[in-house]
Amino acid sequence: MNRLLVFLFAGSVWGAAALAAGTAVTSRATSAPPQPAIYSLKSIPVPKPPDLGRYVRDEPALVVLSKALFWDTQVSSDNRVACASCHFHAGADHRPQHQLSSTKGQVRPNQMLSSANVPLSHDAIRAGSRVASAGIFPRQLSGVGEAGMPDTGSELTGPAYQNIHGLNVRQVGKRNSPSVINAAYNVRHFWDGRASDIFTGRTPFGDADTAANVLVNRNGALVRERLRIEHAGLASQAVEPPLDEREMSYRGRTWPMLGKKMLGARPLAEQQVAPDDGVLGRYANTQGRGLSSELTYLALVRQAFQPEYWTSSEIMDGFTQAQYNFALFFGLAIQAYESTLISDDTPYDRYLDGKPGALTNLELVGLELFQRRLCATCHVDPELTLASYRGVYGSRPYAPLGPDAGFFNTGVEPVENDSGLGGTDGFGNYLSASARRRPDMAQWMRGFFKTPSLRNVELTGPYFHTGSKATLEEIITFYTFAGDYPNTILRIWGPDPSELISMPAFLKALTDDRVRFERAPFDHPELCVSIGHVEQQGTAVPQAGTARSAADRWALVPAVGAQGNRVPLQTFDELLRGIGRDGSRAHSMSQECPIR
Repeated sequence: MNRLLVFLFAGSVWGAAALAAGTAVTSRATSAPPQPAIYSLKSIPVPKPPDLGRYVRDEPALVVLSKALFWDTQVSSDNRVACASCHFHAGADHRPQHQLSSTKGQVRPNQMLSSANVPLSHDAIRAGSRVASAGIFPRQLSGVGEAGMPDTGSELTGPAYQNIHGLNVRQVGKRNSPSVINAAYNVRHFWDGRASDIFTGRTPFGDADTAANVLVNRNGALVRERLRIEHAGLASQAVEPPLDEREMSYRGRTWPMLGKKMLGARPLAEQQVAPDDGVLGRYANTQGRGLSSELTYLALVRQAFQPEYWTSSEIMDGFTQAQYNFALFFGLAIQAYESTLISDDTPYDRYLDGKPGALTNLELVGLELFQRRLCATCHVDPELTLASYRGVYGSRPYAPLGPDAGFFNTGVEPVENDSGLGGTDGFGNYLSASARRRPDMAQWMRGFFKTPSLRNVELTGPYFHTGSKATLEEIITFYTFAGDYPNTILRIWGPDPSELISMPAFLKALTDDRVRFERAPFDHPELCVSIGHVEQQGTAVPQAGTARSAADRWALVPAVGAQGNRVPLQTFDELLRGIGRDGSRAHSMSQECPIR
């Protein structure tokens, strides 16, 4: 317990020191702020694997491959779910229906989110409820699709799976989807930190995975080798969802199987790509959907990666070398794309760079209160999270805090609902670095979760790993009263009604207009996202071609090019209130998407 307190104290000192070195304004904000000693996010290099060139020979080509893979629904078993399906809106999810789940059993499926159920009530939170993301139908794999065709599978039924009137529905995850924008600055990924910054080529768990996961062509012979790439947490994170049977995969699929499906596929074959897309536009199919008819994913892999990882024609375990190594290609590719999603041009960044008038007086008051209430202890400038490379590894003059930096229990829900950092990885090892050194520490890490960055927070609701809060004002109230459940971190510091005005105003100054309007690099291909299931006259409608799955409802996320949208993204609060359905907001989820 003493070591835990030392760690938390160190985190507080680090954040407070960074704060003291940074911005100080008067409560009235009547005079020009001093030049901050901490500069904007533009001053922080995006972390990158130091030996990337060993695997990648053409980084621009890698970004083309990566953006296509991130947005391509062909990656999922049913060709309906992309990585972007949970991260299409300012890097997060924004779907209005069939997003509720529970850590303690089942909730009624297909509910519409509204002010009646979000924010989640205390009773709902105690029962383990959360707003998360819908994924894939529960099915057992029976055949692997080739050249991008859907996999085949048989329905899984039973009490473990939600259903409407006996028809299976898409499974919903157990945690809210965080934004992938600026995630490149985090060392560990997922809310519980289970994705290590060491990428081993097949699983998220870093050095816990000691298998030889790649095949390398050495003098004409295939050799199994162990992969260990540092500063590659995004790659570690990327390799979990495509095989997760709740998110994107039928049960039983492997990475070589996915490689067999995808390498012969035409990228984004069923999705529109804007001709002025900042990355993909030059490759867009001018006669229809997807990228050029001459391109396949194998062609893009060959252009991006070193030949020794794909040249062999030898068959190993029933797969080609390229198919076998697809997890390597996918992980490093997704990391490359997400490393371009950096929002470093906000009013607050301009303020940190010393630009006069970058923040309004109201925003400056909110900033002062943000500092006074020690919010910056966990949300450290300029990344606005302590779970960053600078927090973990240190940055002059601040000492490194270690891999557990930036993880806290802030009383979002009862500890018994979700162990968080106090849990274990797929090999049975403690997620907490402190607990791995001293197993008796594990109990004190239960309920700890990663501190998210606050950048673009205006657009990324609902909030917390539970998705339990709907507005910024609710977040301020939560912290005012030191959380909803017992914790050792927070102290009551209110209420002060003025803080519900000035602090949200400051938080909105953390939004980058390129994100708000989806301008490059935040432009993207078309995407159809599931928004619940069809019910007519109190009865679920079966999906065409199946007897046990409910028919989906679909909303269109239109393709947008480098110049972005005419209107801003809808906030979660606006989604709940129906604001923007008149076309004044993007992603209002009101435009139907005909599934082809």
